[in-house]
Amino acid sequence: MTTSAAPGRPAARASKAAADDVASLSFEAALAELDGIVKKLEGGQAKLEEAIADYERGAALRRHCEAKLAEAEQKVQAIVSGSSLRDMA
Repeated sequence: MTTSAAPGRPAARASKAAADDVASLSFEAALAELDGIVKKLEGGQAKLEEAIADYERGAALRRHCEAKLAEAEQKVQAIVSGSSLRDMA
């Protein structure tokens, strides 16, 4: 679950690939991976560079989950608003 640039590969390109990978995950898959990263980091057994990469991946997963939740909340609010408008008519 680490994302480090391969030798000769710019870190920006590796980060873009990791961001694209996160963007393709469902909420449930991202949350499960994030949970695994948290448990791994709490264990404290990873080497520093690996822990940093895991933390970076975890931060991207957290942002992705927050965005998915915000999107779902907007959809629910639209449904509720639509229902209440129909009920009033």
